[in-house]
Amino acid sequence: MQTQPEAHNHDSHKLQRIATALRLAGWASFWLELVFAAASGLLLAFAISGRNFTRSAETPLPGGGVAQGVTPGLGIGIFWATCGLAVLLFSLFLAFRYTRFARRLRNSNSAVHPKKADVMQVLRLGVMVGLVGLAVSILGGGASLGVLLSKSITQPQGVAIYDPTRIIRSVDVFVAMANMNGIAGHFVALLAALGLYSGLDRA
Repeated sequence: MQTQPEAHNHDSHKLQRIATALRLAGWASFWLELVFAAASGLLLAFAISGRNFTRSAETPLPGGGVAQGVTPGLGIGIFWATCGLAVLLFSLFLAFRYTRFARRLRNSNSAVHPKKADVMQVLRLGVMVGLVGLAVSILGGGASLGVLLSKSITQPQGVAIYDPTRIIRSVDVFVAMANMNGIAGHFVALLAALGLYSGLDRA
């Protein structure tokens, strides 16, 4: 049978372990997600500015009309990539909250310690946000790669002269890469939230 000081030391050691796990997983998740979010945001900015530049540089065709340089169907990929980035930014906020919980748990004043139910609720939210973000980014990646695949299949020799919409440009690839970075970021967020949730649920 444990004495009261031994029980207190055991509880204190357990809280320190939980705080360390929250701090390490929270910061690792935060910085990795930040890198993927920054990469995704930059690629999206390049893709959107490239599309706007292409629209402004559209050239008239000899028989009338305008040579459209913008890839049809890629707008849906940009939309999903933007949604995925927004969800990833919210996931960044949740990762930062994990580190705040860790700081409160390391405080010697037990009055400021967060309740286990509150921590678990935030971790559950982190899992749900990670799953939603993955789904959104996978939709965007699938749409973007589908457009690129259809362009590559239907691209005969000399198409650059007659139909600029069939050219696979770097701007098109930027959208797919933005979605792939989003998938990687959401995977990191989901992994951190699931790992912490599983560990704290057994604690």
